[in-house]
Amino acid sequence: MMTASVLAKRAEVPLFTVRYYTRIGLLKPSRDMRNGYKVYKSSDRDRLKFISAAKELGFTLAEIEEILGHAVHGDSPCPMVRDVVEKRIEENKEKIRELKRLQKRLEAAAEMWKKMKNSEPDGHSVCRLIESFSESNDSA
Repeated sequence: MMTASVLAKRAEVPLFTVRYYTRIGLLKPSRDMRNGYKVYKSSDRDRLKFISAAKELGFTLAEIEEILGHAVHGDSPCPMVRDVVEKRIEENKEKIRELKRLQKRLEAAAEMWKKMKNSEPDGHSVCRLIESFSESNDSA
């Protein structure tokens, strides 16, 4: 049995992480009857390591909680894990495509703006650079 601070050191995570995971129910310590302190088992260290590994793969804490729930009930969480990973791969591919489109727009704007002078806001215009880019895209 160990305190939150000892668990944090052994699992190499910040103390606030142990406290937060306890507060949201990912860790379920027992109480030391002598002093009322929350005490953790060595298996909680393994759980923290699992949570860290899952977070590195992009799983949310809610998804991790669901995975742990499957395991506690003796169900394999692996089908769910595979589904989430496949979905994330497609989401990430779409994000990458959108970032590439944004990069092209930014590069086009920067190139167009090289030929333009800075201007002061005049009541009709805030930043002529942005407005000119919007106008050029409207006509395209």
